[in-house]
Amino acid sequence: MDFPQPLSHGVLVRRYKRFFADVTLDSGEEITAHCPNPGAMLGVNMPGLGVWLSKSDDPKRKLAHTLEMVETADGVLVGVNTMLPNRLVAEALAADAIPELTGYDVHRREVKYGEASRVDFLLETGRGERCWLEIKNCHLSRTPPLAEFPDCVAARSTKHLGDLEAMVRAGDRAVALFVVQRTDCDAFSAAGDLDPAFAVALERAADAGVEVLVYRCEMSPADVRIAGRIEWRRRQTR
Repeated sequence: MDFPQPLSHGVLVRRYKRFFADVTLDSGEEITAHCPNPGAMLGVNMPGLGVWLSKSDDPKRKLAHTLEMVETADGVLVGVNTMLPNRLVAEALAADAIPELTGYDVHRREVKYGEASRVDFLLETGRGERCWLEIKNCHLSRTPPLAEFPDCVAARSTKHLGDLEAMVRAGDRAVALFVVQRTDCDAFSAAGDLDPAFAVALERAADAGVEVLVYRCEMSPADVRIAGRIEWRRRQTR
């Protein structure tokens, strides 16, 4: 996915109230940007880190800038926009860039299922075969090259795993796809110390037949691409 216009660079002053980030742009201008990430942003929320932002020309927006990427102290670009993975996956599905998810004629978004949930994608073949696909953004890596999810308690994500299990029991295919928006990871694990319930639910779902896929991204201020599959490791004891 190409960004429609070049991203602006700056330095993070503070991230607060979940959806706000004060940034000093390289030009010296101080702005408040929308932070499209409801999580803790553990490891990428420290003042002084470099950041990259997109800008919208929509006059109806209260905040023109959106926080897209954070640079770690080691210079690794980390995507923090949790809305981006769905767009990346839609592009990858259309290009058959995820081998495990090819062969489906229809890709439908936001279809109701489970208990008051909406699945990210429902994939369907002309023969009536269905695949329920949930997508999660992953930016956390406390010990590279291991990516982890979640970075705080994620009750909604745990609920989604139960919904996927129900689809498997009904005879359909179900997939939990984790999109790792960073380039320094070659394996993935649930962060059981940060959310034990999610870690247990992920393994239970996998044992019930839900497929767990993890794909890393190539990141740059010009574009983001889903690059290749990495290993999912079952829970590790810290």
